[in-house]
Formats: sequence, structure tokens, C-alpha cells
Amino acid sequence: MQIYIMRHGEAENFAVSDAERPLTARGIIQSQQMATLLASHLNGELDHVWVSPYLRAQQTWQAMANTLPSPTRVDSVEDITPYGDAETVAEYIQAAIETEQPQSLLLISHLPLVGYLTAELVAGLQPPMFLTSAIAAIDYDPQTGTSTLLWQHQPHK
Repeated sequence: MQIYIMRHGEAENFAVSDAERPLTARGIIQSQQMATLLASHLNGELDHVWVSPYLRAQQTWQAMANTLPSPTRVDSVEDITPYGDAETVAEYIQAAIETEQPQSLLLISHLPLVGYLTAELVAGLQPPMFLTSAIAAIDYDPQTGTSTLLWQHQPHK
């Protein structure tokens, strides 16, 4: 199965709260650019999308949705905010794999969770840096529980 971990697009620096920071125009463009790149890796299928409830993550998904194949499920997941725990989220992913058996999952979240989660899923990996709209692709084998980092891409400036 393929797991794609993405950091939201570039967001405004200020808002009423951190959860309400919207994407900038550049953040929308970069998210669309990364949707095109991701679509080229998907083989026409996207099973699940998990999106942080924060506005900038929701807007990132909205910017990408028309370019990507329609997923089976799109869920707003409270545990993948900037304060999410990588081990807990990895367990949640494992439970979803066991019960629903998706072949692909796109997770749109925040720093620092995206780096820690990538390292949690790929044994021996140091948490990678994620620029805004960056995506890491992980090949996960549900039989063995092992993962490999396939690639990590970021948008062009």
C-alpha cells in the first residue's frame, strides 16, 4: 500500500487562531502543482484522504481535489493537527489498513507531525524536513509491517 504524507500549502502568518490561518495564493498554486505530481504516481486510484481540520489543510485538499482521482473516503481527522502524536497516528493508520484495506492513503497535516510520522512509519529514518506542500511517499507492507520511503518532493518555487 502507498501512504502519502503531505504538509499543507503555504499559509498566512496571522489569523484569529492558528487553526484558522488560510492558504496564501502561492499556497494554493503549490498545492495544485503537487496534486499534478501526485496524480502521476497514483495509477488512477486514491482510496482514502485524511485531512487535518485546520483551515489551511482543508484548503490544501480543496486545491488538489479536482486534479486527483476521487477518493473512496475523505475524513477530517482531529489527531493530525500540529500537536498530533506520530505513534498514535501510525497506530490509527494500521487499524484503518486492517479494517478497510485501502491501497492508498493521502494524509494532509502539519509540522512537526509530518516529519515525525514519516520517521515513525519508516524504521531507521530521521524525521525529514517538509517545506509547505511537500509530499513523502511511503510503500507500506501490511503483512510485514515494514515501510520504505520511496520519494519526497516539494513544489517548485
